[in-house]
Amino acid sequence: MAASTAALRGIKKQYKDFTLGPVDMTVPAGSIVGLIGENGAGKTTLLKILCGVNRADDGTVDLLGGSPADAGTRAKIGVVFEDAFFYGSFNAAQVARSLAGMYGARWNADSFSAYLRRFGLDAGKKLKEYSRGMRLKLSLAAALAHDPELLVLDEATAGLDPVVRQGVKSLFAAEILSREFTPVLASHNLRELEDICDHVGLLHKGGMILSKDLEDMKFHIHKIQCVLQDKKLEDALRKELDVLKIDHQGSLTLITARGTRTEIMHRIQEKNPLFCEVLPLSLEEIFISETEVAGYDIRKLIF
Repeated sequence: MAASTAALRGIKKQYKDFTLGPVDMTVPAGSIVGLIGENGAGKTTLLKILCGVNRADDGTVDLLGGSPADAGTRAKIGVVFEDAFFYGSFNAAQVARSLAGMYGARWNADSFSAYLRRFGLDAGKKLKEYSRGMRLKLSLAAALAHDPELLVLDEATAGLDPVVRQGVKSLFAAEILSREFTPVLASHNLRELEDICDHVGLLHKGGMILSKDLEDMKFHIHKIQCVLQDKKLEDALRKELDVLKIDHQGSLTLITARGTRTEIMHRIQEKNPLFCEVLPLSLEEIFISETEVAGYDIRKLIF
């Protein structure tokens, strides 16, 4: 499998009242990638450039070893855009016949039917009778039935309950294990992607603030709660550690610092605390720490 599914370099798109970029972003192969940003940040514009729906004014896109301008490359992409729809008077069987004509030899009717069964969808039921979750499942079945190597979902998970989101994650994990497959999900809500993605990019006003692997971020940021015997010990830790934030809850001192868990715990244990333990960090807390270092407050951007 290639090291990356896509590499975007210097991407720029100018509209009358909005400028995207220049944006650099790598989409790691075999990862579930999240693109976060407030409404109007440029997520849809960037995804449409990635898919070849729109062309950038400047920059390059290396997609699946080719260009999104090539029909053969675009045929390897599955797309679920928020504004895409099927006629409400259609049923799933009619959708299948329509897509078979679009994808030709790449369309796998058996695979589509298998996804319908897996999702518990009635092929004869009118789409206007589908719930939002059911419509997402149908769109996923349609997007996956030609075995795409890249799947792009724009705001598709917005408002879905945690059970459905967990099901989507399980589906993606199974696809990644069985073949070359990389899903990219865009959302304005970090919490909706927290339990799905393992690599996240953050867009703000057309610019990419950060793009990182979540495990890497979790490995290098830790939150420790402890009880120190003297205020001077806290002052010493501020100098010895790369401290992002220190809070207090009664006698407890909560330290969020950058570095490995071993390094941070070693420094704190040297101070002989009365009590000390590592606390789990949420994705939200990690992003708050990362963006504050860059001079932003993510809570004002996407919450």
